[in-house]
Amino acid sequence: MKRIIPVLFIKNGLIVRSQNFARHQVIGNVINQAKRLNDWLADELICIDISNEKFYDSGRDDHQVKSINNIIEIIKEMSKVVFMPFSFGGGIRNVEDAKIRIRNGADKIIINTLIFESKNTVEQIVKILGSQAVVASLDYKIEKGIPQVYSHSGKQNVKKNLYEVAKYCEALGVGEIFIQNINLDGSSLGYDIEIIEKLVSQSNLPVVCCSGAGTNSHFGKVAKINEISGVAAGNFFNFSEGSYPRVKKFLKNEGIDVR
Repeated sequence: MKRIIPVLFIKNGLIVRSQNFARHQVIGNVINQAKRLNDWLADELICIDISNEKFYDSGRDDHQVKSINNIIEIIKEMSKVVFMPFSFGGGIRNVEDAKIRIRNGADKIIINTLIFESKNTVEQIVKILGSQAVVASLDYKIEKGIPQVYSHSGKQNVKKNLYEVAKYCEALGVGEIFIQNINLDGSSLGYDIEIIEKLVSQSNLPVVCCSGAGTNSHFGKVAKINEISGVAAGNFFNFSEGSYPRVKKFLKNEGIDVR
């Protein structure tokens, strides 16, 4: 079955709409939206902290919205309203960063920059948490027809292509790959079908793709790729009430095997 996975991008304690990894528009409260997605019976949830300054302010403190001022509190509060598997990434630089996120409610951790900065640390995390709890997040741009991978929130070219890095991650022992096309982020133009097809045909790991969702048919096109494990989207699920169940219904009507 194909997993359909909402993504919440968190910046300084609030959900943001992302555009090309560069522009971010605040759109809401993390805990409230996580609960809404849980009520929609989402298969899984991915949360990525893209804060640069690492300060957190939910903007309110009343009977409806609790004030939260650190990322661990966000994870802890989310675990109280989310009863589906959820992965958390962003700011993981060492083994303890990974462990504390799992201890406070995350089912998986997502790593990106750490993949390229410390091979030994990644291997330690995999050894302690298990492959099934570690997801490699790979962000890329198409340059001269080649998907070049970038780290540090899409700012630093690692000088390797997507297929090379995927094989490297497999050797590290991670359990899953989450990919995003930086140029398609926030575009609503559809998924990068050709690159996704090539990657899943070469990889022995489950692949979850993100970036570009704008219509139900976009989900249909990528979900028809036999080997794809999951289809994710951020902005698409955060702007329209009932968007998640509508996508699920559309995919089932298309004969696609979804949960």
